[in-house]
Amino acid sequence: MLHSSFVLLAALASCATANPLPEANKLVSRHWSKPGHGHHHDDLFNLTIFHTNDVHAHLDEYKLSGASCTDPTVGCVGGYARIKDKVDELRPGVKNSLLLDAGDEFQGTLFFSVLGAYPISETINQLGFDAFVPGNHEFDRGDDYLAAFLNNLTFPTVCANIKTNNTALRKAIKPYHIFEHLDVAVIGLTTNTTTTISNPDPGTTFTDHVQAMQHAIDEIHRTTNIKRIIAMTHIGYSFDKILAQQTRGLYMIVGGHSHTLLGNITGALGPYPTIETNLDGDEVFITQAYRWGEYLGYIDISFDHQGKVVAYEGAPIHMTNATGQDAKLEAQIKTWAESFAAYESEVVGVSLVDLDQSTCQKMECTQGDVLADAIFEYARNQSLAPDLALINAGTIRSGIDAGDVTMGEILTSYPFGNAVTTLQLTGDVLNKVFEGIASATSVFNSEEVTSFVQVSVNVEFVYDPTAAVGSRLVSLHVNGTALDADTTYTVVTSDYVAGGGDNFVEEQAGFEVLDTLDEVFAAYVGAHTPVNVTLDGRISNGTTLSSREWRHSALFRKQL
Repeated sequence: MLHSSFVLLAALASCATANPLPEANKLVSRHWSKPGHGHHHDDLFNLTIFHTNDVHAHLDEYKLSGASCTDPTVGCVGGYARIKDKVDELRPGVKNSLLLDAGDEFQGTLFFSVLGAYPISETINQLGFDAFVPGNHEFDRGDDYLAAFLNNLTFPTVCANIKTNNTALRKAIKPYHIFEHLDVAVIGLTTNTTTTISNPDPGTTFTDHVQAMQHAIDEIHRTTNIKRIIAMTHIGYSFDKILAQQTRGLYMIVGGHSHTLLGNITGALGPYPTIETNLDGDEVFITQAYRWGEYLGYIDISFDHQGKVVAYEGAPIHMTNATGQDAKLEAQIKTWAESFAAYESEVVGVSLVDLDQSTCQKMECTQGDVLADAIFEYARNQSLAPDLALINAGTIRSGIDAGDVTMGEILTSYPFGNAVTTLQLTGDVLNKVFEGIASATSVFNSEEVTSFVQVSVNVEFVYDPTAAVGSRLVSLHVNGTALDADTTYTVVTSDYVAGGGDNFVEEQAGFEVLDTLDEVFAAYVGAHTPVNVTLDGRISNGTTLSSREWRHSALFRKQL
């Protein structure tokens, strides 16, 4: 049975499902009703797509915070054993199907941090995926490492916008794959921010999403009779919508990267599928399945003879305790986990509150407060005389529940091995850094700033998200004083940020790499146990002014 929360959008045609919907509940694509489109059921080709994205090494079930599941009875979710069980249950009941992986299998748990890519390839090979597009995190250990991983996969890897002089990687990736038995082509795209947010080799670059996709579509049309074309992308929900709007001949996008929840689900950012209109005025259907394998994407679609989607039904299926688990795969995953179980369970301290990660990319968050304060205190204890600390929110990968804080939870939160460093930046530069963060566009190079920020307790950062890009910074104070443009400040951050990551600052040189974030965070929790942090208003978007914000700010005066 499909999950009860499905938003069922079906066609008058019979899509490939074991339980067709009542006629009264069925909806159709706008394309179906256009003049001249007298469709008949036997004109259509039905295809079921199962899909995942951004699993981030969550091979096993986990708590909603992202940490390892130590007591499944309390409501743990996800895990590839559940996904395999559900796919194995549903796939035999449909005639034509694809299982697609939209990237970011690397980074996120000790399965990757300790054991590397081997258990990931072993696991997803057993799922029977049909195609994979690399996410940005697949490049975290460089091109050779990724090429070795891809060569261990039993299904094709596609990416149309990668250009590389790494021979092994170039051989492992092709722009698209044609499934001859389905007359379907799947084209891949990887975010072109990968060069600034990951570690591809210098000879590897990523071209414009729209141009690369249109080139691949045109080549397929020119060299084959294939009209049914699917994009499998790791570029993010907002860019998927742009891709849909600015191309021709593309009608289905299976996406990833932005960890977007879609469907009739609390907290969803849009419908499943999201529908956009392309340059020809035709509908394009966009899907994504959140993150960490908590949902299995599922959609039935019907193509007409032009390759356009005219019928659809489906929604993400929630992988909860009620979902069965493939016993063989689960046993294998548990065996791998034994290799780091003792270290993972080591308790470093206690937190009286949940250290939340879920809001870090939007606003001040409790775990962001603790991390920024931890690296600030660390630098002070190292006699580095820090003035402030800032850290990219994207470095925080999961939350930590109230109670014992274990090394496993900390390493799941900080899996990248990034280290603390300090930079010398003037007040003028810092104002530009925070303007770029507020505007999501770098003042230095006009590139996208791909993460929000978290700051130490002595910082007051107020911004106005309704102002024009480039004018959103309202005020920035350190220790109660506005920054002096000509004064140089010692800023504690990570080597990732210092190296130009997320476009916070221009790439720096000569900075010293100190202890890793996980080590510093663990030491801070141990020293401050029990941790009892509350949001204190160090970051405000101006619409919810707190008692700690500066009453002399222009935005505050405007609201009086």
